[in-house]
Amino acid sequence: MVGRLYRLGMHDATTFGAVILLASAALVISLGTSKLSERFAIPVAAPFLVLAAIASDIFPRLSSSIGTVERVSTVALVVILFDGGLAIGWKRFRVSAAPIATLGVIGTFATAGGIAVVAHWVIGFSWISSGLIGAAVAPTDPAVMFSVLGNREIEGRTGTILQGESGANDPVGIALMIGMLELATHPGSSFWVVIRTFSMQMVVGLAIGVVGGIVLGQTMRRVSLPSAGLYSLRTLAAAGVIYGVATVAHGSGFLAVFVAGLLVGDVQAPFKEEIETFHDALSSLAEFVVFLVLGLTISLSAMDVGVWADGLLLAAILAFVVRPVACWPLLIPFHLRKGEQAFVLWGGLKGAVPILLAAFAVARGVADADRIYELVFVVVLASVLVQGTTIAAAARRLGVEMR
Repeated sequence: MVGRLYRLGMHDATTFGAVILLASAALVISLGTSKLSERFAIPVAAPFLVLAAIASDIFPRLSSSIGTVERVSTVALVVILFDGGLAIGWKRFRVSAAPIATLGVIGTFATAGGIAVVAHWVIGFSWISSGLIGAAVAPTDPAVMFSVLGNREIEGRTGTILQGESGANDPVGIALMIGMLELATHPGSSFWVVIRTFSMQMVVGLAIGVVGGIVLGQTMRRVSLPSAGLYSLRTLAAAGVIYGVATVAHGSGFLAVFVAGLLVGDVQAPFKEEIETFHDALSSLAEFVVFLVLGLTISLSAMDVGVWADGLLLAAILAFVVRPVACWPLLIPFHLRKGEQAFVLWGGLKGAVPILLAAFAVARGVADADRIYELVFVVVLASVLVQGTTIAAAARRLGVEMR
């Protein structure tokens, strides 16, 4: 009996060791290809979305559950959004706050509505399922945007607008998706439940983010710690607390951590440079992990040709029709040049967040959830590979200097 338990323990340890080996090897390869990512403006973790999906087909035991995706993606997004706010800072954000807020809220709703119309009339989904697809693909993705634009100096306000929009519209998209799921899972509900849920998420999340950011900023300036390494851990722990408090209070924890990061970004405090370096590295790791885990939920062999055709069609309409029509009028009042406007419209990159939102639909067991998840995967893949790799060329063509 003891021998059998020992063998089982050794087998589990060997299996876990193999998982660690594969994940670590993938991370080493990811770091090794970072120069290619820098040159072609593609997120370093993005190729692993495809590689993980292929690996889950070849080795089914590697497949990840939707529950795991939700938990891992949530933690990763907290880290990424806090780092994004920290990198932008309140001073930069304030200069472009109006276009960021306009695109982040109105633009997200308009994009979601436009995609819902396309999904219903062109692809044939019900209005509820179409609304879920629209809510899923409307937000741009902070992991992708910060990866593509974070190390580049971009002329004017366009870089800040794109990064700020990706941080602001994720909480908006998540709140919209939560409202849509309430509508989808409660027969007889009206669209009012979406508005009520969205409003609660935004108001509570914003309030807790502001308070949390102010308290954290004061703590960083005034409270010393015995070791230099503890300062970075304190900000990470604080981000987790801010997210948790906002979520428990039925607000948007994602909005709260992004706002807190913005307010802390300009704080002059001991070891601030080390704190920023730590969060930047942690955000890169979180981006890699979330793409890897998301890829392990997809079975490429099980996806039929219709899903690929519908997904690519949806991605093309989103990039070339829906986002320009929904967002271009919103940019007119902010005195950007035509080339800058076009650059912002082309820079609406999709990534892990839309797949996470589609995972919410699967977890809640709504109608057409599996097909929605597969469609969103194709849309994200097309956006990352096409828009992500061409954004530097687009900047040159449109007269937006990017160094």
